[in-house]
Amino acid sequence: MTDSTLQTFLETGAYLRGHFRLTSGLHSAEYLQSAKILQYPNIAENLGKQLAERMPKGDSVASPALGGLIIGHEVARAMGVRFIFTERDAEGKMQLRRGFTVEPGEKFVVVEDVVTTGGSTKEVIELLQALGANVLGAGSIIDRSGGTADVGVPRVALTTLKPETWPPDFCPLCQQGLPVEKPGSRK
Repeated sequence: MTDSTLQTFLETGAYLRGHFRLTSGLHSAEYLQSAKILQYPNIAENLGKQLAERMPKGDSVASPALGGLIIGHEVARAMGVRFIFTERDAEGKMQLRRGFTVEPGEKFVVVEDVVTTGGSTKEVIELLQALGANVLGAGSIIDRSGGTADVGVPRVALTTLKPETWPPDFCPLCQQGLPVEKPGSRK
């Protein structure tokens, strides 16, 4: 494995192997626990700079909580712009809280740690657009979709992967009786 981002995930123990239920509901034998890599401020800062260099510069950066918080903040720092984040309400819908506001016409980029289907990123983009923002693009440290996730705006990633995933009913790991873990922030 020569990709420096993946190498850093391996070195920090952030590249996990086992039986995992992803936020998308799909199952996988691989999981990227970005919290384990982003716990190191120097690594987070470096990844943020790298991602900022590949993205259009907006007026602000937005990320979905929880996974996108640290890397979104680091991208905003590298760009020299403000950072806000969205959170899920009791019904699971993305919302702006904590007094964050969006000005009509404000230019945003949306940053996430890992994209599998692009669902959370797309929800943030749609919320910002509904509030009158212009979303220029989206970025992530890792794209697990193999480049296929469509979030409605141009998207970049530091590393693109296509690990095998399965719906739970067709998961060979479930069929072997292996217990499934849900290590992410959403249960």
